[in-house]
Amino acid sequence: MSVETSSATLTGIGVGRSCAVAPVAFVHAAPKAPANEAAPADVDATLSATQDAFDAVAASLQARADAASGNLAEVLQATALMASDISLHGDVKNRISAGTGPATAVTEAVAGFAAMFEAAGGYLAERVTDLNSVRDRVVARLLGADEPGLTLTERSIVAAEDLSPADTATLDLDLVAGIVTELGGPTGHTAIIAGQLGIPCLVRVTGILGVPEGSLVAVDAASGIVTIDPDAALQDAYAARAEAEAALAADTAPGATSDGHAIQLLANIGTPADAVRAVAAHAEGVGLFRTEVLFLDATEAPTAEGQAATYKEAIDALAGRKLVVRTIDAGADKPLAFATQTDEENPALGVRGFRLARTLPELIDTQVTALGTVADETVWAMAPMIATPSEARDFASRARAAGIGKVGVMVEVPAAALRAEAILNEVDFVSLGTNDLAQYTMATDRLRGELADLLSPWQPAVLELVRATAQAGLKLGKPVGVCGESASDPLMALVLTGLGITSLSMSPGALPAVRYAIRHHTQAQCEAIAQAVLSQDEAGPARDAALAKVDPDVREALGL
Repeated sequence: MSVETSSATLTGIGVGRSCAVAPVAFVHAAPKAPANEAAPADVDATLSATQDAFDAVAASLQARADAASGNLAEVLQATALMASDISLHGDVKNRISAGTGPATAVTEAVAGFAAMFEAAGGYLAERVTDLNSVRDRVVARLLGADEPGLTLTERSIVAAEDLSPADTATLDLDLVAGIVTELGGPTGHTAIIAGQLGIPCLVRVTGILGVPEGSLVAVDAASGIVTIDPDAALQDAYAARAEAEAALAADTAPGATSDGHAIQLLANIGTPADAVRAVAAHAEGVGLFRTEVLFLDATEAPTAEGQAATYKEAIDALAGRKLVVRTIDAGADKPLAFATQTDEENPALGVRGFRLARTLPELIDTQVTALGTVADETVWAMAPMIATPSEARDFASRARAAGIGKVGVMVEVPAAALRAEAILNEVDFVSLGTNDLAQYTMATDRLRGELADLLSPWQPAVLELVRATAQAGLKLGKPVGVCGESASDPLMALVLTGLGITSLSMSPGALPAVRYAIRHHTQAQCEAIAQAVLSQDEAGPARDAALAKVDPDVREALGL
């Protein structure tokens, strides 16, 4: 749906498909360390006060984590652990003891850790925003200033340079109409949390901080456009889209094309509580249970009994629906406190995912054993970061020996897509992680927002690998799913269906639009859309080619 407007616009990267109109409200800026901060007059007292500030911030973050749920709770807990990190405390203490003022010492120490995180890339680079949030809160306490945040009194579009999970936790989410940030990326925590909550979000919107506070703005995650002082026609169009989205949610039928070709519509989760929300959103099951929360914040390796209890909770919540559990996706760029590994120059290409079986085989074996003790016929298990048929065979033998009936692997590495048939000969199914597949195919760090065009799921090179994998599944009669973010785009869902994908797993809030798009096209139409996309050489024209073949009524209903 296109609506002409004479209002000023800003552009960014949209997360999700929804839109909203509301006044803009800015998150209060964090206090900065004073220029030329004086050396501490009493070093011991300053050290004690600084430690108290870290402890208070850690306690506050943990309390927010306890009150939150899902991905927000996980990230807040991890951020609380950052505030308690003894290495960071040690660096700060050394600087204060050498004569640096406390706020400056905290700022400099965090900057050093942030540089290391960014150099490491991957998961650690994603945590820089959280680390800076710890800095801001500790510095605020040291200076006797208010912590960064925002108290909303009306429904608003929340804007900030960047927004940490701790900032999000302070907001009354019932009053958050949308989120706009000047920094960040589409796979960062702010974007992920907004997507899970169904809040329209735009990141990397240059100029948003220059909009006068209180100005009426319209945000459209589908187009990536922020409109300042939208006219009545645009406001009416967005209101109509909101009504249409509510109507779409009333359709809870299983996923299928209009001529009856079944496409399972599943949800991505991180905790058993998320499984409850997936059921409420009428997902047909779970296509990706990220199990990292059990490991990344643990100081000791989780026991098989503890893991089994968590898996059983998710199984019970799904009440007979499919549950695909991904084994731990951690390692070099997602360090484990209880398992120190050798530093790596290129952690995204290092010992992560199932490659941990090379150095920590007991970690993988304990996890599949735990899952096997509670698994029933609804439980499927898959390993991440598989590159060769022999790796797939290794995981399959471990999982089957543990009593897991359905065993598969993730296709995130181009080598796995190119050898998909050989890999599928070793396992029962595969699932495509399109975020990492795009990153590795395009040789582009997915946290580099300025390279977002290369990471577009519409890149034909990436979709060629998706097609190769899907065709291998069709040949062998084995399921091939997609659990990456591209599955949540209703237009891309038509392409994936046409390529031969058998299931799509996404944030629960994306299910209604994807269901609607698929149910209003035949399988032949989906195949024609996919062919049109693959005939292009660039991401933009590929998406345009798909859109041109979509039913006009669907384009109108979904605002495509």
